[in-house]
Amino acid sequence: MEGDSASSTELYALLSELSGVPIEQSIAVTGSVNQKGEIQPIGGVNEKIEGYFAVCKALGLTGRQGVMIPVQNVANLMLRPDVVDVVRQGKFHIWAVRTIDEGLEVLTGLPAGEPDADGQYPDGTVNSLVGRRLSELAERLRRFAPAGRSGDSKNDEKDK
Repeated sequence: MEGDSASSTELYALLSELSGVPIEQSIAVTGSVNQKGEIQPIGGVNEKIEGYFAVCKALGLTGRQGVMIPVQNVANLMLRPDVVDVVRQGKFHIWAVRTIDEGLEVLTGLPAGEPDADGQYPDGTVNSLVGRRLSELAERLRRFAPAGRSGDSKNDEKDK
């Protein structure tokens, strides 16, 4: 994982670790991500898809392999006919996503989850699991922080 095009991949790995939900390993991912969780277009989309396709074909197509790309790159697709044929047959896939949450759903098979009015995510969603883990880590930090250094903004202001 390297460069801007890998930033969404890095975030998926982090969210997988926090949630404890594994990521499907037969899906290649490309796309940068902005601070709003939106997937941004990348360069070389055709070469990236065709390169991963070549690896999968050499190892044997399973019907589960594919590439997840930014939706904005769909207009730039000009794939070789052999790749297009295999995609049409359902032996290789191309998923176009707009957001990290859409990508999480492709990679995990679970709903990402939308927050309710209180900012809580429904049980059984990836975002709910991430939120629980972050709460656990925050509680650990509070328990082990030196007295008067709990990390809350009131104490931070006193210490300045």
